[in-house]
Amino acid sequence: MSAIWVILVCLFLELVGSILLHDFSPAMGAEVSRFFLMGDGKLHVRSSLNGCETSANILNSDGSFNEEGLTAIDEVFGFPTKEKEEHISPRLLFMLDYFSDRVAPGKVIHLDSGYRAPAYNKKLKESGGNVARTSTHIDGMAIDFFIEGMDGKALWEVIRRENCCGVGHYGGKDVHLDSGRPRFWEAATSKVGTGESDFNRRIYLSTEYDRYKAGERIRLSLSSVSHFGFGIAKQVKIKSEGTPKGGVTTIDLRGEGGEGECILIGERKASRFLHATLPRDLPSGRYRACLEFCHVPFAHMPREVVSNTLEVVGFEVRQEEGNR
Repeated sequence: MSAIWVILVCLFLELVGSILLHDFSPAMGAEVSRFFLMGDGKLHVRSSLNGCETSANILNSDGSFNEEGLTAIDEVFGFPTKEKEEHISPRLLFMLDYFSDRVAPGKVIHLDSGYRAPAYNKKLKESGGNVARTSTHIDGMAIDFFIEGMDGKALWEVIRRENCCGVGHYGGKDVHLDSGRPRFWEAATSKVGTGESDFNRRIYLSTEYDRYKAGERIRLSLSSVSHFGFGIAKQVKIKSEGTPKGGVTTIDLRGEGGEGECILIGERKASRFLHATLPRDLPSGRYRACLEFCHVPFAHMPREVVSNTLEVVGFEVRQEEGNR
């Protein structure tokens, strides 16, 4: 009976998660549900690094983000909110919320590594730590964590099956989770120290949210950057998924620096705040943003980068089968 009860509880929690994901409708005065994976909007996080702990609501009842809750989470992560002028990646937090609700609802999430300043990340690497030069921790997009009583390998398996994000396991109870490109690894398959990310070879483009309304302003950010001093084109292509020979819309990117149609990216903050506006007549559907580089200092650097999937929705979030 106990096994049946556990299965029933898990099914109930998944049903609740699905409702929370899709039940926010602007027609009812609420925000669009911003991410494909979202839990109940409540996180209890405790840091083993700075001793900070919070039990925070990161989602308001109308579906909007709770700024006070996000700022409280930033403190636990050791993230300099005012300096960065942003929060720890909301996509990361809602994925963390989603998976913790699935496997261990209500339990404390123990943070062993949150935000790392670039200088600190470099110091860890130089001292022999298993640290990537372009670690997503630098951009506030990653957490190394464990949940008491939860096997690390089992949690890693649950997350990697979603193919939603970066998830690594080096043995033991800790799991690495990030909101970068979907990928997974173990200690034997980790490429840390191989130099694969040098010369911006693994540079990644992400949108701030997963869902937008047509005509809405979007923010694009670059991560996994090994070197600055490159340029990006002032026009971004919005490509429709599932339409290989069509469905391409071009929008203008707002940015300063550079000449003509090239925006120079000389430091990290400039790479994190790239803004454009979606066309008002953009049909509902799924898209990817494509950014071209116009000043490429390294032969190994890609000539363009494609973002995560984003969805354009109408005035009501459509009901879907499953969460993604």
